[in-house]
Amino acid sequence: MSDQTPDTEQTPMITPSDVLEHVWCPRFTWFMNVQNIPQHEDKRFKVLKGREVHQRRATENRDYLRRKIGAVKREVEVYLASPSLRLRGIVDEVLWLKDGSMAPLDYKYTEAPETAFKTHETQIVLYAMLIQSVYKQPVTRGFVAYVRDGSQLLEVDITDERITRARWLIGQIFDTIYTGRLPARTSSRLRCEDCCYKNICV
Repeated sequence: MSDQTPDTEQTPMITPSDVLEHVWCPRFTWFMNVQNIPQHEDKRFKVLKGREVHQRRATENRDYLRRKIGAVKREVEVYLASPSLRLRGIVDEVLWLKDGSMAPLDYKYTEAPETAFKTHETQIVLYAMLIQSVYKQPVTRGFVAYVRDGSQLLEVDITDERITRARWLIGQIFDTIYTGRLPARTSSRLRCEDCCYKNICV
């Protein structure tokens, strides 16, 4: 468990949220970490709505979900940090499963899709990497619970391909931070409409 108390003064680390913002648009990384311009999250509708999931009243009594997963133990709101991954974050729930493996469980206050959103999938993979790094136990799957209308539980396989992509994204973020190069903007101009940097992004 030595990874859980890293020397944060010497080892720069990012969060899964940083990774998701980079996926949304790489220029988030540049504005936030190179130019040091805060994004004023309180004014961003999607971020504000996303925070509703952390109103624990909606997620505390979900034992039936954990039984469905096969969890035998859980920890809630767990802070994990791994200098080797250069990653840190708070996992909604860390689960111990009957088969001896572990898994992250993340709650989302949105309507359930047929399969987990790509951003949620990436987030679960990052949490899985953190759990495996800190607890030194196998993590082969993770779970997203969509709890806006009842509960819909979706499983995410933790594959080598997904882990490789997550590591690549982390590398891209640090490359932007260390070089200071302005990355290309997102190819989706629709995302620009909801961006707090749209008036200064050229």
